[in-house]
Amino acid sequence: MPEPREDYRVAHDAVATVTELLQRVRGAHPTAGLYEAADLQWWWRMPRPTDDLPQLFWFGPDGRPEAAAIVTAWTTRTTLDLLMLPDATDAMVRQVVDRGLAHAAALGFTDVTIEADGDNSQILGLLAEHGFTATEVSVVEAWMDAADRPAVSPLHAGYHLTSREGRPARPHHMIPRSGPDVEERLRQTSLYRADLDLAVIDDATGDTAAYGLFWYDPTSATGLVEPMRTNDAHQRRGLARHVLTAGVDLLARAGAARIKICYEPDNPASGHLYRDVGFRPCRTTVTVSRPATSPAE
Repeated sequence: MPEPREDYRVAHDAVATVTELLQRVRGAHPTAGLYEAADLQWWWRMPRPTDDLPQLFWFGPDGRPEAAAIVTAWTTRTTLDLLMLPDATDAMVRQVVDRGLAHAAALGFTDVTIEADGDNSQILGLLAEHGFTATEVSVVEAWMDAADRPAVSPLHAGYHLTSREGRPARPHHMIPRSGPDVEERLRQTSLYRADLDLAVIDDATGDTAAYGLFWYDPTSATGLVEPMRTNDAHQRRGLARHVLTAGVDLLARAGAARIKICYEPDNPASGHLYRDVGFRPCRTTVTVSRPATSPAE
């Protein structure tokens, strides 16, 4: 069997290629890997310094992507995501780790953090060889079978639910947290659907009280909830539950068979809501990093 060949993709081509890779991952296994294709499309919502830098991919003899090392420079940190098919050989896993770190360093990023499955001793062991250690718990990943979804909860009086379908005149509700380009960039991705971009509006003020973005991937029949938020002045009114149950119902009606959500373990309110609605924890991820003074790769 020929060895996978390395190649690079940039900007929109990189997003499209990593989308295909993660759809292959999900097609091969219902929960393998840490990310859905929609996750990396969600990341595209705001400009980043790494948007126009080459991202490293491995392609099989059929020309389809089999692995990737994606470097993303965020405001406070730079991440390296090591992605591969569930049946990757031990040699391939090592190659992705070693070459991924070298690729990040070649781009000028030696101080990177990596999210890893807390139970994946193989990946953690390989990263340990490079001086990385798990520094904190990252997120809890939870899943729900769409057929087991609950009924849509009632909406508190004085509010109404809306979506971004039809390009409403009001500014996008995620501008305060994701910047002025958020709607334009979301609409550049293949999986974003404006009818699944939901917000609860306060009838009295017209302000956004809560929102949730629901992603449907028809290739894998998978739904993803990312992000969810209730603004402080509107909490404890069941708005998050309404957005979540309404969005999950829309995902199921669109064709999603299984739906995923992640939450931080130190946010008990979110964890309680998601579990109460029917999401079941699958794995816990950890953030892996090394001291900034470690020698560059």
